[in-house]
Amino acid sequence: GFSDVWVKDESKNPTGTHKDRMAWEMVVTYREMLMAKKMGLVKDKLPQMSLITAGSAGFAIQTMLKKYGLPNLKCLIDIDLDERIIHILEKIGCEIYRADLARKPFHWKEILTLTDNLDGIDITSNDALDPTVKFYDWMSYEVINQSPAYCFIPFGTGNLFENLLNINKKEVLSNFHDPRFSGDIEKLRSCNFIGATVNDPKSKADKLYSPHLPFVHFDEQWIRVYRDMGCCGPESGVHLIQERFLEEAMKIAKAQGIECEPSGIAVLALLLQMQSKLPKDAKILIINTGKTKWPSSIQ
Repeated sequence: GFSDVWVKDESKNPTGTHKDRMAWEMVVTYREMLMAKKMGLVKDKLPQMSLITAGSAGFAIQTMLKKYGLPNLKCLIDIDLDERIIHILEKIGCEIYRADLARKPFHWKEILTLTDNLDGIDITSNDALDPTVKFYDWMSYEVINQSPAYCFIPFGTGNLFENLLNINKKEVLSNFHDPRFSGDIEKLRSCNFIGATVNDPKSKADKLYSPHLPFVHFDEQWIRVYRDMGCCGPESGVHLIQERFLEEAMKIAKAQGIECEPSGIAVLALLLQMQSKLPKDAKILIINTGKTKWPSSIQ
């Protein structure tokens, strides 16, 4: 029933998801460290990175680190993670450590301790890496340059949602624009950024569920300030998906030849859920975060 719906399809990335964007930024981070060493500013060896992961981010990052001969990733995984995923992560060089991740939120010092990496870097939570500005900055520009009226974004860790809002804020409030920017400022001021998430651990969109989000900045006050500053539309916020819309979303995506999983295409489920409240002729952009291209053993 909508006439102007666009899909930002991240399934075309090397390992199949938007996490490849984050993985590339880890390579860039190591490049900066190597440049500092070359200038004699740093004498220590390159640190290893630690990450809490359910698989996709660890797979994407380690694939990129291995390609460039960089230190292997240390992965902190949940005790119930699929053994087939663990085997693949180990096979490509990840160092695996296990913990009950549902028990409590973990401080970055605990993450480094649990991954035997006290001199390393926790990329799960390190603000020095600018996760809500740099991890998905190129992707954010590709999205906002389309100047949609509504943008639907999967909300798992919250990094992608925050990244988009922060890049949008930067451009609509600035007189000096990034060379990558070509959007319509007036349309972006009123663009409604809508996050899709779940609060049920048994949801089919399981990668959008997290028992703890200790490092996310988003909350009601955060988004209210962005709305009040004219950095986004009045309907911007994060909404819970009703499970019954996920199956229909998957059918539509499959019919359109879109590679996805429920978590990646959950935004389409939310669009269906909200369809009676949305103008049918509005330009709507939905983000498919993709589906990890695991080896055939766990497809």
